[in-house]
Amino acid sequence: MFNLFQKIGKALMTPIAVLPIAAILLRLGFGDIPYIDGQIANIMKVAGDAIFSNLDMLFAVGIAYGLAKNNDGAAALAGAVGLLIAKAVYLEIDKELNLGVFIGIIIGVLAGTLYNRFHTVKPPEFLGFFGGKRFVPIITALSAILVGVLAGHFWHYAQSGIDAFSNTIIGLDEFGSFLYGTLNRLLIPLGLHHILNSVFLFQVGEYHYVKEGAELVANGDLHRFFAGDPKAGIYMAGFYVTMMFGLPAMALAIYATTEKAQKRKAGAILFGVALTSFLTGITEPLEFLFLFIAPLLFLLHALLTGLAVAMAHFMDIHHGYGFSAGFIDYVINYKLAKNPLLILPLGLAFGAIYFVLSYYTIKICNYKIFSNDEAEEQAESSNEALAFIDALGGKENIISTDACITRLRMEVKNSQNLDKEAFLKLGAKGVIMPNETTVQVVLGTRAEGVAELIKKAL
Repeated sequence: MFNLFQKIGKALMTPIAVLPIAAILLRLGFGDIPYIDGQIANIMKVAGDAIFSNLDMLFAVGIAYGLAKNNDGAAALAGAVGLLIAKAVYLEIDKELNLGVFIGIIIGVLAGTLYNRFHTVKPPEFLGFFGGKRFVPIITALSAILVGVLAGHFWHYAQSGIDAFSNTIIGLDEFGSFLYGTLNRLLIPLGLHHILNSVFLFQVGEYHYVKEGAELVANGDLHRFFAGDPKAGIYMAGFYVTMMFGLPAMALAIYATTEKAQKRKAGAILFGVALTSFLTGITEPLEFLFLFIAPLLFLLHALLTGLAVAMAHFMDIHHGYGFSAGFIDYVINYKLAKNPLLILPLGLAFGAIYFVLSYYTIKICNYKIFSNDEAEEQAESSNEALAFIDALGGKENIISTDACITRLRMEVKNSQNLDKEAFLKLGAKGVIMPNETTVQVVLGTRAEGVAELIKKAL
């Protein structure tokens, strides 16, 4: 189950990567930006809304594609077919049902799993045309009928549970926001934070609005924010505080506590990852820089993130983002927000708190995030893949190779054959082994490139 959730979390990155352009288009379509009004603005708005109105399809296709071996398009097609069938079936049974993005996640997982199981199936010769990858959309379609029937008869129980969960979190007010913000960061090492986000950003809450004479429903803090819900944005606003101010301040504290001989190298690295966090809200390059070396520092970061989300809630700040809470999203969505200027003083205050607490945590715990160890120098690109293969126990020990933005994700025959010291020499910041056959090597943004090199070498 851990591996499944982990894979779903990784696969969610594919559809989520589409949301920034949707948010930008939707924002440009509000008609209050110079030189973009009238028909042009309307085109922008309907283009962006087309994505937000079909998040379930986006998730079904993206997750199926992400879970499939070799990211094959047949799985994505199966996901689309499965979603259309499942929705048609359960709406025929109960027209009041609204599964939101959950039906997309369910069908995406189903289609990806069925692809991995049946993409090499060989039927009798007279049915040979329907074998292999062509069989996947067929078996997915049949399975989607069953999913639709089950959803039509039983989902209202789950929907009641989701509504109760939503109301509980909303009822907890600032404490609920604190729990969400803290858990969001604590789940980063396991890659499961996307599962949590899928509930809060795409499911919690309900907003009814009228578009072209039809009444529509938006679910989730993100979708409701861009649909115009004045109550939305409370679970996203606090992340601007952390990503634009808190983490850059933590990077400054790390630099201030680095030994003089390493300051030049540390400064170059920290400036890049801090600027990335500030501008785009992409925080993993910075977080994985100290996560395994200074775990208490990461725990401090998680708690402060939760506190920032709670404080933004308390100060009635409503702000949203299409991708992540960086400066770019802050500016683009500024006019849709409520009390967005308060993020700046709150961010400066949290920046000071981040710096002071991080500085003394590093000092008291004597963390050496940047050291003089020359073993961290990377091998030449031509030999890098072979070095990683050797560290993974050789070609015969490797079953499959994959990667997300910051982690090399491997399936091996036996994780006991790994050479952890070799990974550290190759620049890894940590190695995660949740079981005997699953391995994650934290490399930062070079992970995907290394995975491709390994695939070519194999």
